[in-house]
Amino acid sequence: MTKLRLLGWGALLALVAAAPMACRGPDTVRVATEGAYAPYNFINDDGEIDGFERELGDELCRRAGLECTWVINDWDSTIPNLVNGDFEAVMTGMSITDERDEQIDFTQPYIPPSPSLYVARAGAGDTAASGVVAVQVATIQHDHLAEANATLREYETVPEAIEAVLAGEADAALVDSGFALASVAESDGRLTVVGPQVPLDRGVGIGVQEGDDDLREKLDAAIGEMKADGSLNALLRKWFGAEAETF
Repeated sequence: MTKLRLLGWGALLALVAAAPMACRGPDTVRVATEGAYAPYNFINDDGEIDGFERELGDELCRRAGLECTWVINDWDSTIPNLVNGDFEAVMTGMSITDERDEQIDFTQPYIPPSPSLYVARAGAGDTAASGVVAVQVATIQHDHLAEANATLREYETVPEAIEAVLAGEADAALVDSGFALASVAESDGRLTVVGPQVPLDRGVGIGVQEGDDDLREKLDAAIGEMKADGSLNALLRKWFGAEAETF
């Protein structure tokens, strides 16, 4: 109690506010991902986080001299939990938008801007895009469709939205191009891309707590190095195919 009185309430509140940052070492970073968004991130047969973002994130941390650990976090609580200090960074297929930029900070994109695509059952035709559309909650695709007053079916994950199309619960799903093309390729001819392309984002970046400039700059520099030496484009092609958007 004596120490609390000596500090004063203003100093005490400052210490509490700084606690999420102070609880980790200077070179230790917890990176959150959804683990349900292949090929971006997923849980492999050994029960480990895998995918494009895991491989890229490990390499970025190595180059930045950071000791990174990975944690799973549900998509719709990613930003609130980052703000609360549950982890220091997120790599979870998160598109950079003005709204999100008001709550957290982003690195430069590690995936270039690409249009979202409608995925429907093979033979459905472009009219499927104007029918019942499956979409993941709290995404830029969801916001776009809601503003357009489209008929929506909401799902917690993108794979669930795709499964809804295959099950006939929705006419199409609106998802980012990387996941759309991967889903079509793995569907054994059951799925196809229909309708118009929908440009929505500024690319996908690493999210960090607002004001954590040190971490953002370290990761930003590592992304820049990988763009310059071609290794980032190589990873994009490895995980998303030869036709993937690159830098």
